[in-house]
Amino acid sequence: MLINSDFDVQAPVDQVWRYLLDVPRMAPNLPGTELTEVIDEDNYKGRVTIRMGPVSMRFAGDVEIVERDEANHRAVINAAGADERGRGQAALVLTATLVREGGGTRVKVAQDLQISGAAAQYGRGMISDVTNVLVQQFSRNAAEDIPRWVRGEERQAGPATSASGLAIGITAALTALKRVFWRFFGSNARRRAAMGG
Repeated sequence: MLINSDFDVQAPVDQVWRYLLDVPRMAPNLPGTELTEVIDEDNYKGRVTIRMGPVSMRFAGDVEIVERDEANHRAVINAAGADERGRGQAALVLTATLVREGGGTRVKVAQDLQISGAAAQYGRGMISDVTNVLVQQFSRNAAEDIPRWVRGEERQAGPATSASGLAIGITAALTALKRVFWRFFGSNARRRAAMGG
């Protein structure tokens, strides 16, 4: 399943590029993520906790930066893990491309996500909505943390760098409801317009 998203950061491209490749500093911006081991600058071990509806899954696995294209500010990351209770597996190829946008940076993210087991029972729409909520939260956390990182300050723990599973689930559910609402009312409006009424 391919999921595309993007977000803006009010910092220069080179700064954002260096920050995103500082994995120990950057990773905690994604809600539910815990880095458990730094093997080298391209290889890491960690856990990700995801809640979708009544299902809570904790994936433990490996992350590898497989491509660093500094000239084009493009990085490719492979991640793979298994639920610690044996209820499923996930594999992700994430491609991040940074482009100058005004005085800041636009981060374009393409995620090729494969899920099996309990989480796969949810449709593409729900998984996509939850993923987009996580990316939005990540972008807000990163935007707040980058200026501190530039100044050499320690990262701050607390509510600004985390999101509860309930909040993610509610936001994703509202996104799905809006999509259904606009499909239904948009199609009715188009029908009425086509009939001249």
